[in-house]
Amino acid sequence: MSYASQQMRRLMGKAISSFQMIEDGDRVLVAASGGRDSLSLLWLLRDRLKRIPITYTLMAVHVDIGFGQDTGKSMEAFFKANGFDYRIIESRFGPWAHGMENRENPCFLCSRLKRKAIFETAAALECNKIAFGHQKDDLIETFFLNLFFAGSIGTIQPVQELFNGKLSIIRPLFLLNESTIKRYADEMGFPETDSGCPTAGSSKRAQIRSLLSNLYQTNRKIRGNIFNALQGIGGLNSRS
Repeated sequence: MSYASQQMRRLMGKAISSFQMIEDGDRVLVAASGGRDSLSLLWLLRDRLKRIPITYTLMAVHVDIGFGQDTGKSMEAFFKANGFDYRIIESRFGPWAHGMENRENPCFLCSRLKRKAIFETAAALECNKIAFGHQKDDLIETFFLNLFFAGSIGTIQPVQELFNGKLSIIRPLFLLNESTIKRYADEMGFPETDSGCPTAGSSKRAQIRSLLSNLYQTNRKIRGNIFNALQGIGGLNSRS
């Protein structure tokens, strides 16, 4: 087993155990965007079932945002080839969000529409958990997005309970660096599905990512220092 595989298993397992993310009998919807993070999460959550004394159900859900890239077909082929239960949601969320009336922040609207569709699908499938593939770098980037553009201090949380506890969002990869996930996904040969979003490389998140990347090159401890500092924000401390 490669170092990347060991790290993926160890740190994902640590996150799930420390935050009690998944319990026996859970029905978990995995939001599979088609990127390496979400596909790695889906694969490892199924693989984990072989080594633990509990059982849970996985359902992969992909939202095709409608830019004509046929991501739904690509993801369906992946799910079928690898024996995953799945649902494909066809939509026009991307073009709607990039319409003339919403030029200022298309990413926010697109994300909100996708999230709503995923919540509705979770309810229809009676899933009580939704797993997203957000990792350590996503948490850091979101902190700076909120700080710079929303004037607030906070980031996405490893576990987030909604609707009086009837539904929980979990992020089992939050302890992992993006670089480790990339190595693992490359080793596994996972496909990389491009949504065709015209603003993917110029979004506010892309700007933050570029800024942080330049900082990381000056001092390799910066990423870890920021993440450690975020431990003081409510929700990032383990429940165990």
